[in-house]
Amino acid sequence: MPNKASVALSDQSRTSALAEAQSSPPAGTANKPKRQSFMRRELKHFKNNRELFLLSLPGLLYKLIFAYLPMIGLIIAFKNYRYDLGMFGSKWVGLDNFRFLFTTDTAWRITRNTVLYNAGYMLITTLGALFLAVLMNELKAKYTKFYQTALFLPHFLSWVLVGYIAYAFLNHSDGFINRLLISLGMEPVSWYQDSGPWPVILIVVHLWKAIGFTTLIYFAGIMGISGDYYEAARIDGATKAQMALKITVPLLTPLIIIMLILSIGGMFRGDFGLHYFIPNNSGFLFSSTDVIDTYVYRALREVGNVSMSAAVGFYQSVVGFILVLVANGIVRKINPDHSMW
Repeated sequence: MPNKASVALSDQSRTSALAEAQSSPPAGTANKPKRQSFMRRELKHFKNNRELFLLSLPGLLYKLIFAYLPMIGLIIAFKNYRYDLGMFGSKWVGLDNFRFLFTTDTAWRITRNTVLYNAGYMLITTLGALFLAVLMNELKAKYTKFYQTALFLPHFLSWVLVGYIAYAFLNHSDGFINRLLISLGMEPVSWYQDSGPWPVILIVVHLWKAIGFTTLIYFAGIMGISGDYYEAARIDGATKAQMALKITVPLLTPLIIIMLILSIGGMFRGDFGLHYFIPNNSGFLFSSTDVIDTYVYRALREVGNVSMSAAVGFYQSVVGFILVLVANGIVRKINPDHSMW
């Protein structure tokens, strides 16, 4: 028969074992780390990278002040804005301001011009910039800086100044082109009254001003390509054209796609400076040169409807955002490695 001391000892051991079993985690979860809260993880991430966050603070403040805080003004697009009532005191009209663009007689014309011009600029600038970047890659180093500066300089000129340069070429009486035509025994052309040649003129002017910046981006991409590819191709007897088509362009494809996706985002937003200052706002040329931005500017200047112009700008931004998402989704479907995200 067990004595009283042994019975008490066994009861005590059973009680301690039961308490330990209740306090221990279930089987299979003993080694699982405790999940941290979202805020605690982010705080730890910020603490570990505080130097990088401090370095990025000026850029973040710039974006906050000049990009995100002004977005409060989007409310104007849905109101009948009055200066005396202010942004929040003006009457709410919903989508009435958006009907302006779609109910005008020129809606189809300006939409067509905006989309087609931007598509032409995007395609021709990409092809021309790639061609020039490949040519610059074949130049000696001492000539590269000169051509980089010559190509990049027009990028810094304002459209007002470029408009005066274009006027010096296209002026009916004293323009360089008309003087050249007269010297060749041909009749001068009234460039600011004939809308036919203006699609070509606008594309040429845009190409002259914008191609340098895009060329330098592609040239920087070419500089990042390993020379081993070209050396191996040279040993195999490949020509310069074959190396450009088989090595340079394929390896630049991710950069080209990113540039195209960003350009597609602005497909519905016309270049106001180009389409306003270069044609000199001539009414004879509206059928060929007018885009959404120039049309809204003239309507704002004549009617003074701030809400309508805000609505059109908001509409253009939303459409551009959707186009970027669609273009990136298509690229991701074809090749996920080439998409932006």
